[in-house]
Amino acid sequence: MAGGVSRPSPVSTGLACRCPRCGRGRLFSGFLTLVERCEVCQLDLRVADSGDGPAVFVIFIVLAIAVPFAFAIWAWFDWPAWLVMVLTSILVLGGSLGLLRPAKAILVALQFWHRPQNSFHQSGGSGRGTIDHANDD
Repeated sequence: MAGGVSRPSPVSTGLACRCPRCGRGRLFSGFLTLVERCEVCQLDLRVADSGDGPAVFVIFIVLAIAVPFAFAIWAWFDWPAWLVMVLTSILVLGGSLGLLRPAKAILVALQFWHRPQNSFHQSGGSGRGTIDHANDD
């Protein structure tokens, strides 16, 4: 750790849905709405943008579990197709909603630790922070 600063793990802070810098402040104000600033360290989280990344990762994870589950249930128990579809739909919906928030928090934390220092840490001005890649030499 440079300068003796303790750096929380992006995965651990993401799974806990906490601030990526201090690991203590709340990250979400709603289900997927980020807070504007960390209440502990005052990190400006308005510049964080995970885009569609969390949804894509969640789709891959949930469907990799749900498809074998559907085929196994259908083969082992010989239940009607509609019942297997209902159970699989519940698994997909529950898994997606359960994993989406931590996935977004992990990607925000990874973005915080791997973006240029001037883009996330100091958003400069009153509007949303932007990244200036022209000076990233």
